[in-house]
Amino acid sequence: MTFKLRALLATAILLCGLSHEYFALKAQEPSAAPAEPFGTEFGFRIFQQRCVSCHGNPTVKAPSPASLRQMPPEKIVEALTSGAMQIQGRGLSDLEKRRVAEALSARPLGTLLSGDANQMANHCAANPPLTSPSSTAVWNGWGADLTNTRFQTAKAAGLTPEQVPRLKLKWAFGFPGGVSAYGQPAVGWGRVFVGSDNGHVYSLDAATGCLYWSFQSKAAVRNAISFGPVTGKGTSRYAVYFGDMLANMYALDAASGVLLWSTRVEEHFAARITAAPALYRGRLYVPVSSFEEFSASSPDYQCCTSRGSVTTLDANTGQQIWKTYTIPEAPKPVGRNSKGTQLYAPAGASVWNTPTIDSQRRSLYFGTGDSETEPAVATSDSILALNMDTGKVLWHYQAQAKDTWLGGCDGPNKGENCPKELGPDWDIGNSPILRSLSGKKRILIAGTKNGDVFALDPDKNGARVWKINVAKPNTPDSGIVWGGAADEHNAYYGLTSGGMVAVQLATGERTWFTPLTPPGSNTGNGAAASAIPGAVFGGGTDGKLHALSTADGKPLWEFDTAREFETVNKVKANGGSIVAPGPIVAGGMLFVGSGYSVIDQRPGNVLLAFAVE
Repeated sequence: MTFKLRALLATAILLCGLSHEYFALKAQEPSAAPAEPFGTEFGFRIFQQRCVSCHGNPTVKAPSPASLRQMPPEKIVEALTSGAMQIQGRGLSDLEKRRVAEALSARPLGTLLSGDANQMANHCAANPPLTSPSSTAVWNGWGADLTNTRFQTAKAAGLTPEQVPRLKLKWAFGFPGGVSAYGQPAVGWGRVFVGSDNGHVYSLDAATGCLYWSFQSKAAVRNAISFGPVTGKGTSRYAVYFGDMLANMYALDAASGVLLWSTRVEEHFAARITAAPALYRGRLYVPVSSFEEFSASSPDYQCCTSRGSVTTLDANTGQQIWKTYTIPEAPKPVGRNSKGTQLYAPAGASVWNTPTIDSQRRSLYFGTGDSETEPAVATSDSILALNMDTGKVLWHYQAQAKDTWLGGCDGPNKGENCPKELGPDWDIGNSPILRSLSGKKRILIAGTKNGDVFALDPDKNGARVWKINVAKPNTPDSGIVWGGAADEHNAYYGLTSGGMVAVQLATGERTWFTPLTPPGSNTGNGAAASAIPGAVFGGGTDGKLHALSTADGKPLWEFDTAREFETVNKVKANGGSIVAPGPIVAGGMLFVGSGYSVIDQRPGNVLLAFAVE
């Protein structure tokens, strides 16, 4: 970075008016209450509240938000510590400088080198060539299959309910510098592929945890990894696919980790990829979300211009085939607030989940988030169906109308950017589950934050079949965020208010409910569930991993992950909250990342692997 660029960057950061009260953090032991997150929601809130009067303002010569987002955290800290703005930087502690840098770049400071495989112990002795992934047990992408059931057959699971109580920790892998183990692992070829908040993606041996390779992306990797065949890339036969928190998509050679292509799927500075792409017959269906809604309430912020979308890429080249926004109308100027800041609408309806593939109807289904501007659009808080060949919207089902929500608007001092009527923030963050019933009838199942579980008929333009509310009485927002699993009989969901529920697919009736925490506890179990024949797995904000009987919900096994672990790669690591991605099962083993320091949860940086003793 040149002296001129360092000076410009540091000046822009200073002009933002970042103050001590926003960054005061305490050094904490792993077992203590969670520290503030390294970036994401917390950092973006500060950026939107304190920085946007300069960044993106054409009258101020400051780097645009998009250009700041491309800066690595090391360069930002350098500008404040030893660059042109070191005098002003003396007003910030080292930790405060770190939080500023990590918020802007979406990656923990100091992980560019420490996260690399070459800096770690326990490399695999050999790297044999890959044959067809179908020759081994597979958990591919978010949902294990194209229909996002998060269900493993008995053969693929290699684990029975009788064996579950004998599960023991086999190995642990630490993510260097990480605070959120929020990348769900995938399994194929006897290997584990997992992304991390330090921006690295790793390939590990499933049986031992030894390390094959690592790849450094441009930002944190929160989503699960999808993999499949690739052509036209020399000797590469199979690729792994994933996105990062700067909305970049990547394809790597699955055997070596060599980059095959990279494509940015959305130019909006707030765009990010938080869910796994769906891979089907040479095409990637990439969901795009946004951090804009978390605090666009600042009167200096030009609220709001981001829209959720799904982009289809050629899996062999990364070239775009089509792109569909969840809000078809582009944001337009709708007036100015009292500070003269231009306001826009419509905006919102992020896609937080992996699309579900319906090969029979050549369709894909996904859930959308809330609106950011009034009036709320008809496609927010909805299930959308698109034609997978063209991206044309086929139908939508709205679960919650009039849900316009912005962070920072629920207090007594609502700003002018805030909606006049603040919605409940009931995004559909979970992937719809497509399941067949008797008589060839099919249903599409999803849940909402208020605890509604509903089934739609994909063969009748999304007509509702049934709906049930599974939330605890008089407990708002005690429902479903990240998703569930479904076998032939029931759907299984962990609840954010604690416990797990089973719902009959045919009727929507509740089969059982199992509380997983003591009465009065504020522990949630909203992490995505996963199932095998006879057992369902889930996690909690307290770090505990649970296995229950699918027949009656009785506990089969429990393991506390919120502690320090000795790791195979000799990285200091501890577990924490299990919030979004759930455990996965393949080849007789169970894998789970522990630690989720995104929204007031316990940090952690470890991947755990279990097998039957």
